[in-house]
Amino acid sequence: MLRKTYDWVMNLAASRHAPASLAAVSFAESSFFPIPPDVMLAPMVLARPERAYVYATICTVASVLGGMLGYTIGHFLGPVGEWLLMVTGNSGGQAAFEAWFAQWGLWVILIKGLTPIPYKLVTISAGLADFSFFTFVWASVVTRGARFFLAATLIKYFGPAVREEVEKRLTLYTVIGLVVLVGGFVALKLL
Repeated sequence: MLRKTYDWVMNLAASRHAPASLAAVSFAESSFFPIPPDVMLAPMVLARPERAYVYATICTVASVLGGMLGYTIGHFLGPVGEWLLMVTGNSGGQAAFEAWFAQWGLWVILIKGLTPIPYKLVTISAGLADFSFFTFVWASVVTRGARFFLAATLIKYFGPAVREEVEKRLTLYTVIGLVVLVGGFVALKLL
């Protein structure tokens, strides 16, 4: 079953609908969806390495636009934003988010935007804290662009060798990936 799923993802990554799907996932992840766009970006770059930077651009633009929606949810629909944060296990309340951004501000966006921590936590929190929208947008462009272009570059140049290794030990790497994913969510809850 794992092999069929892997083959399906790789075939989807090479399809003509892949860029639109990548944009949709990148947009949604920044505002309400729990799956990061890397799960599509990586196989797409592996399938078509010559388009790595096109895919990174799609990820960046869609992620920033989705981040603007997340900010808007937090800023104008506070109760909805707090509910979304609560669903993801981060229900510190508006006062906690305002204190978070008051203390760390721009660094929250720049550091968290580079990590696989769900970006919607940053976008909604920034809106809840009434953080500067202009600063939020340019910092999102910088940090999300850096993340996706770095990932695309690494996959473009080192991906084929890694792909061969992963295909040999697909189950092992799937288990490792799940442990890292679950560990990330647990760490996020503890923060």
